[in-house]
Amino acid sequence: MKLLVLDGNSILNRAFYGIRLLTTKEGVFTNGIYGFLTMLQKLKNETAPDAVAIAFDMRAPTFRHKEYAGYKAQRKGMPEELAQQLPNLKELLQLLGYRLVECEGFEADDILGTLAHRCSESGDECILATGDRDSLQLVGPHVSVRLAATKLGQPQVTVYDEAKIMEDYGVTPKQMIDIKAIQGDSSDNIPGVAGIGPKGAGDLIQRFHDLDSIYKEIDTLDIKEGMRQKLIKDKETAYLSRYLGTIRTDAPIDTEISHYIPKQWDNDGAARLMAKLEFFSLIDKMGLRESAAAPEGEQAEETAADVVENTDTAALFRELKKAGRADVIASYDGGNLTLYINSGSRIHKVDDLDFIKQLCEEETIRKNTHDIKPLYAALLAKGIELKNPGIDTMLAAYLLNPSASGYEPARLAQEYGVSLTRQEDARLTDASVMPALADVLGNEIGKKNQTELLNNIEMPLAEVLAHMETVGFDVDEDGIRAYGEVLQKQIDTIQTQIYEAVGYEFNINSPKQLGEALFEKLGLSHGKKTKSGYSTAVEILENLRYEHPAVELVLNYRSLAKLKSTYCEGLLKVIAPDGRIHSSFNQTETRTGRISSTEPNLQNIPVRTELGREMRRFFVAREGWVLVDADYSQIELRVLAHVANDKNMIQAFLNNDDIHRSTAAQVFHMPEQMVTPVMRSRAKAVNFGIVYGIGAFSLAKNIHVTRKEAETYIHDYLAHYSGIDEYMKEVVARAKETGYAETMFGRRRYLPELTSSNFNMRSFGERVARNMPIQGAAADIIKIAMIKVENRLQKEGMQSRLILQVHDELIVESPKEEAEKAARILTEEMENAVSLSVPMVAEAKIGKTWYEAKA
Repeated sequence: MKLLVLDGNSILNRAFYGIRLLTTKEGVFTNGIYGFLTMLQKLKNETAPDAVAIAFDMRAPTFRHKEYAGYKAQRKGMPEELAQQLPNLKELLQLLGYRLVECEGFEADDILGTLAHRCSESGDECILATGDRDSLQLVGPHVSVRLAATKLGQPQVTVYDEAKIMEDYGVTPKQMIDIKAIQGDSSDNIPGVAGIGPKGAGDLIQRFHDLDSIYKEIDTLDIKEGMRQKLIKDKETAYLSRYLGTIRTDAPIDTEISHYIPKQWDNDGAARLMAKLEFFSLIDKMGLRESAAAPEGEQAEETAADVVENTDTAALFRELKKAGRADVIASYDGGNLTLYINSGSRIHKVDDLDFIKQLCEEETIRKNTHDIKPLYAALLAKGIELKNPGIDTMLAAYLLNPSASGYEPARLAQEYGVSLTRQEDARLTDASVMPALADVLGNEIGKKNQTELLNNIEMPLAEVLAHMETVGFDVDEDGIRAYGEVLQKQIDTIQTQIYEAVGYEFNINSPKQLGEALFEKLGLSHGKKTKSGYSTAVEILENLRYEHPAVELVLNYRSLAKLKSTYCEGLLKVIAPDGRIHSSFNQTETRTGRISSTEPNLQNIPVRTELGREMRRFFVAREGWVLVDADYSQIELRVLAHVANDKNMIQAFLNNDDIHRSTAAQVFHMPEQMVTPVMRSRAKAVNFGIVYGIGAFSLAKNIHVTRKEAETYIHDYLAHYSGIDEYMKEVVARAKETGYAETMFGRRRYLPELTSSNFNMRSFGERVARNMPIQGAAADIIKIAMIKVENRLQKEGMQSRLILQVHDELIVESPKEEAEKAARILTEEMENAVSLSVPMVAEAKIGKTWYEAKA
């Protein structure tokens, strides 16, 4: 038989530190469990064992502690975030049929050793999986070790047999014990011989075989006298260390291998617990029965299964009208639109456009949807209006859990306890859970006081975004292509200059070759060289830009190359047949509520350099039209002044002061007229740094001052804006109490990091608690403005239409004759989107191109 034995604590520990902290929406930590399960699956797939044993340490002292009081004495306790995961992991492993092994007075290593010894005696194959190299001493003809680690979230395994140990260490497995006896082990507080490290210990054992041989011939050994004296002085601790470092093979445990053959899974229990832990992808990968995923104690809703292809649409309409609701999953195949409608008794597959129009425009039927934006777009293309939209389950789920990795109906059903039976057609699966899912999510939204946020912001915004995507943004294709050629000429020139500065030609785009050119040929200062070469990351080069002209050239080369490849070549690939670019705007990707843009990302058009800003010249209005562009003035600082109710900042905005100049005057203790541009720039960095929760170290780095100076700036800032200081403390305290940060509109971001025992993780949570209510509120305000602008343009019967949102900026494409009116509407609706204690300020400009409208 083949037995796989896992060191449970070791693998869990490495999984915990190898994967970023993960939690459920309820704040239950899960990253260690997730990493353990993925490692277990990898090991099983690679080794195909007949039996599996999973060993865990117990809290009781072992024989090693009794022998040596200092054993592992310096080790800190398990972090609370990890300790919380251990009971759930053990329960889940048992539900999956695995046998757990613990033995009081012994460690998990000794359980591995005992089972490995049993396999050696019986001739069975034993595979040990651990993150601890101590187990290499157990390797033999029938025993191998899988050294397990989790790096960058992925399980990695290194296989050790006798040959591999000889190759890496030059000794046999048993001799690994003697090496440790001499070198000691700081992690376990095993003393070893003072002054002899791994290299010296390895050399001694390679030459003299073992500890006994060394001490038997200690007076005549061919070694340096200093080493001899160290060995003589610490002979007692060397033997103690060997005792402590030797894995026992006689732990009193069950060694009958057949008893470790996994039992049949408890599908119901395992699926419920994994759904509670939000391991939805693993539920699928492991083939657990999804119908069992409802949390224990909750009654799973029944799901429709019958599908009607040729629906009597008249009868269906009467049925839906009587119910007052339709739960819909939309499918798009080219220009064709098909609705999968769950009427409660069955699922109807309908592609009859007359019926779809009748249904969508019937105001008495509430339409519940999943991902409503593309449905709006499809209906818009067919001239159909969607009236009385109900709850959109994707948008609702996003508000309830903005950190989730996905919002598919099947996943949400598992997460919220809705019974799920998968169909071959995923659309039928989705439709089958829609009624129950819509009800459950609607209730959850109500409990968290997010109904207005969903109904008045996110739902109507989806329609606005659908219109924007459909309209798109006109571009000058020939201009982009010509600009790319100009950039290429500049790139070629800089490339030649780099070759001349370095003295030879090489691949500038290869980090390895670039590192050799800069750090070996030119001798510039560098970090540690790794297997892949020297780091040439931008922050490294930024710090070296004044050491040699080649560095500045490389930075310019990279900037131009990115501009050409990403924006010139990239944009040319996505121009639609109508000559316009139709970006996708995403509502459910950011944790703060900001809208993101993809395919292409129009929010990322570079603006910091003149060359980057030139790209805006190629975003144009159609013939006879112009662009109307407006952005908010310092929206986040205005939100901060409002939510913090800081009298000084509020007054500065009411006076229409230059807030950065005003801040500089207070921080530097001088009249505003004496504030220099440098002072204003530093005050600006402090203003926005406070919004983003910046600390003195980062501020000092950003504005190139000492940390002490940065601390003074922050101290003086908070002394003047005392309301902000008080607000920042209060908002962190509130987040720690509730577990989340919240905007003035009820948008939440859950922050399990605030309970972390890790200082850096906890500090991150505090920074987010301070800035999320501000950034999130600013995102909500721009969304409200978008809805109001679009509604006003339509209400006034104008042809002008909103085509782009970039952070705090809105762009309307307008016929020339409507431009002034569109500019007035844009300004009015942005400035009156919400009522704050400070004025909202937006200024609209008009131009034929995006560049002109921003000038």
